[in-house]
Amino acid sequence: LNRNQFESAMMKILRYRLKTVGKFRVYCTQSTFYMEPEEEDIDMDLAFDRVKTVFGLAALSRAVVCEKDFDTICQTAEDYLGDSLHGIRTFKVEARRADKSFPMTSIQLSQYVGGELNEAFPHIQADMHHPELTVHVEVRDFAAYVHGDPAPGAGGLPVGVGGKAVSLLSGGIDSPVASWMMAKRGVALEMVHFFSYPYTSPEAKDKVLTLAQLLTPWCGRLTVHVVPFTKIQEQLRLHCPEALFTLLMRRFMMRISERVAQRVGAHGLITGESLGQVASQTMEAMAVTGQVCTLPVFRPLVGMDKEEIVRTARKIGTFETSILPYEDCCTVFTPRHPKTHPKLEEITEAEAALDIE
Repeated sequence: LNRNQFESAMMKILRYRLKTVGKFRVYCTQSTFYMEPEEEDIDMDLAFDRVKTVFGLAALSRAVVCEKDFDTICQTAEDYLGDSLHGIRTFKVEARRADKSFPMTSIQLSQYVGGELNEAFPHIQADMHHPELTVHVEVRDFAAYVHGDPAPGAGGLPVGVGGKAVSLLSGGIDSPVASWMMAKRGVALEMVHFFSYPYTSPEAKDKVLTLAQLLTPWCGRLTVHVVPFTKIQEQLRLHCPEALFTLLMRRFMMRISERVAQRVGAHGLITGESLGQVASQTMEAMAVTGQVCTLPVFRPLVGMDKEEIVRTARKIGTFETSILPYEDCCTVFTPRHPKTHPKLEEITEAEAALDIE
């Protein structure tokens, strides 16, 4: 019963994404979204690229609009899909008739258009089960739409319908992928990055901001909260056992991120942790770092291996930036022999020597 909420959110996102391309009429009918240009000089290739990264759309098609006339529909299909039809051997036509006053049923229209295309392109044959190309014809209230096979959309849910969360964004491969995966589930994001100047360079911070920009076409507008972290790390190095550095740093990161989340009205935290990938990502370590939070901590990569994560990073365009050789604050202060199976008691004892307020 809440379908309208999802559709309204999607239309708002689509209008926003297309606003800088040109003027479009965006509307929804039977869970299908239509984006029709209202100006002649609009770059439709750019518009299609903008919409391809919108979460919540299962598939995308570029259609030609024509009059609801038998011969016009057939001629439009020949003209618009002619290049594709020349290069195949089998096809089929799928017709949908939303306008029930149209004099043909959907099956009759499919057969009619299929017959006309077969005459125009004698080398192709109809194949209802495994066609190389499907010609789609939709007859709606005011016009007919003709298009070929749809391209896959981004999938998922419209950003924002799943609430808001704060993602801990480092300069590595994992955290941008984790952010992308949660945005795909409809979560609006705010980013937190921990910066340890002069141990990490300004280029390292710029790298993280670039990663956020690369995520923006998928996630929508992003704010990156850059948190100075140097003094905390220096105090840890002075007062705490080296083997616990990483775990203690992560506990402080989670505390600070939760404060940011409360300030911006977010209801969860997101990390790029993957079980067993590094010493600080064992079950015991995750339990220790998550213990300082009252908000839920989402770890979408927890069951993925590095190869899967890298494959996703390449797909979303963040991999090449993530591997640039600028160290983040965690790698600079990595202990030689980190604790892999910590006990909460030893962690709280180490923190007792610090002023954690």
